[in-house]
Amino acid sequence: KDGSLRINVFDVRGRLLKTLVDEEKIKGTYTVRWDGTDQLGRRVPSGLYFARMKLENEVQTRTMTLVR
Repeated sequence: KDGSLRINVFDVRGRLLKTLVDEEKIKGTYTVRWDGTDQLGRRVPSGLYFARMKLENEVQTRTMTLVR
């Protein structure tokens, strides 16, 4: 559905590492790629991370494993 979309990446301690998307989107299919860096462009280590996607009042969280 149309709306304000925000996708954030968090580490296992719950710290925000990077905001991948923060904009209005129209209904459709999109691809977002995380390059394994934090907000300052520093590479993060291998490990478990979480992608939190919020579209209006709907929230979904997915786990991601980064292997270097």
